[in-house]
Amino acid sequence: MKNISGSAQIFARDDIDTDLIIPAKYLTSSDSAELAAHALEALGGAKLNSAENPIVIAGKNFGCGSSREHAVWALVGAGVQAVIAESFARIFFRNSINFGLPTFVLADAAAKFAENDALEIDFANSKIKNLTQKTEFTVEPLPEFLQNIVAAGGLLNQVG
Repeated sequence: MKNISGSAQIFARDDIDTDLIIPAKYLTSSDSAELAAHALEALGGAKLNSAENPIVIAGKNFGCGSSREHAVWALVGAGVQAVIAESFARIFFRNSINFGLPTFVLADAAAKFAENDALEIDFANSKIKNLTQKTEFTVEPLPEFLQNIVAAGGLLNQVG
């Protein structure tokens, strides 16, 4: 997979559940562009749609709650390139992989970046570079079979 570049969009809190990522009242649509307009709206998510190649930075247990695929669709529709968090709910993590949205676990993620920092993620070498602050972090690599799914743009693209 190629390197990922974008700007840090900080949501510095734990337990951002799928209802915060995309409120249930918008689940009548499966159009990621429509969902994008409401991604993380209760937390100031409108910035996602104005940021160039946003990379979401969050705390622990990102994506907890229900197993709605809409949460990933909304983020992808908003142009989110990746999500970096201290930890992920298992179902959100797997939905992200299945839809080709890269996720990275990084301790104290929200404290390591400032809003709109320029980031580059070296997917192959599991490195996150903060080009603004000139710092670099090594993250646990995804197993190769999951890397292949993300690189293909999701599970359906890989098997299709």
